[in-house]
Amino acid sequence: MKKRLLLAWSLLLSQLLFSQVIIQKDSDIEKMVSEVSKDSLRSYITQLVSFHTRNTLSTQTDPKQGIGAARLWVLGKFNEFAKQSNGRFKAFIDTTTYKKDGRRVNRDIILGNVVATLKGTDPDDDRIFIISGHLDNMRSNVMDSTGFAPGANDDGSGTSAVLECARVMSKHAFPATIIFVTVSGEEQGLLGSTYMAEKAKKENRDIEAVLNNDIVGSNNSSETNIVNNTRVRVFSEGISVLDTGSVLARIRSLGLENDGNSRQLARYVKETGERYVDNLEVVMVYRQDRFLRGGDHLPYIQRGYTAVRITEMNENFYHQHQDVRMENGIQYGDLPEFMDFEYLRKNTCMNLSTLANLAKAPSKPREVKVEVKRLTNYTELGWKEPKTGKVKGYYVLMRETTGAFWQKKFFTTETKMILPYSKDNYFFAVQSVNEDGNESLAVVPVPGR
Repeated sequence: MKKRLLLAWSLLLSQLLFSQVIIQKDSDIEKMVSEVSKDSLRSYITQLVSFHTRNTLSTQTDPKQGIGAARLWVLGKFNEFAKQSNGRFKAFIDTTTYKKDGRRVNRDIILGNVVATLKGTDPDDDRIFIISGHLDNMRSNVMDSTGFAPGANDDGSGTSAVLECARVMSKHAFPATIIFVTVSGEEQGLLGSTYMAEKAKKENRDIEAVLNNDIVGSNNSSETNIVNNTRVRVFSEGISVLDTGSVLARIRSLGLENDGNSRQLARYVKETGERYVDNLEVVMVYRQDRFLRGGDHLPYIQRGYTAVRITEMNENFYHQHQDVRMENGIQYGDLPEFMDFEYLRKNTCMNLSTLANLAKAPSKPREVKVEVKRLTNYTELGWKEPKTGKVKGYYVLMRETTGAFWQKKFFTTETKMILPYSKDNYFFAVQSVNEDGNESLAVVPVPGR
């Protein structure tokens, strides 16, 4: 009897061990993630709050206050990080004159984004990955450019995440190019990001993904009083603005409304972020942005680029777009004492791991197709090797039609695969992968012969 029980227990244990999922991590990315410091993030927030206000309409000549002083400080930090980059990391303030518009800009201003570029090492790799936060902030009245507006979380947190990723990543080399940017004019109508996205479009720049971080540093909500620093939201659109006419008709006929490029990026953020950051769940929200609101990823989306918005799970409206004051026993204002710097650290790590994995990975497989010559309960996929990067092989991804994210991965060194799963019941995609396990974004197949 004891022998039978021992044998049964051994079989059960072996089955449990066999069923465990082995999470493979890139040791270089693990090291970078470990270097992200909540003390550094705290120091950035403290300095940003010290500028009194960073309203886009505030002074640009005072050396200690206003948006002008804040821009110069961010540029100084980028230039400090550049010293450790062997010449690969360069920064500048990209400016344009913005005329008064009769809405949220009441006079002509110099609009400036602080942009730092970590140039990729592969001369044949044109891909660009962007991490963005907005430097400006506001009080209760968006036109108030002189009153105290700390902006610790909105969007000092996003700006700090950009700075910390730049500090850590500028010491490393990546095949693709990474751009770190703190934009101005978000509260005035997404002005800085619109300028940057339009400029990129005119220059035909190959922006493969944009991570927009806006309000990522606090863990509690107003009204509902939920406190939780283990979840963060990523907002993504399902269908691109470029998907019109016959393209949109094909998407509808194939049921791919949930498989646009930005939705694929959101899945990638979830898988990669949770791979490298403990005690953090990335929650996918199937919207471009929060209900009836917008952010700096939208100008990229509107020009056909792939972009998502990353935002804390529980927003607190007492500490967002509010004058600093005490009212009915409630402290209003976006003050640093309401920040959770451990939560901000985790969200920064999520951004860093995603950026690093993307920039180290080969480019996406090309001409991914699913065979439709004949009806069969098998699915046959084929593709061409990526334009750049050395591949170890490819992952074929699979999920049920009701699945939010990919449920299975099949590895192959070939450029084709036949799976015993029906096209009727599953969605498929293909990723390129290199020796270190860095995966490209997923590409959904189109019907082909």
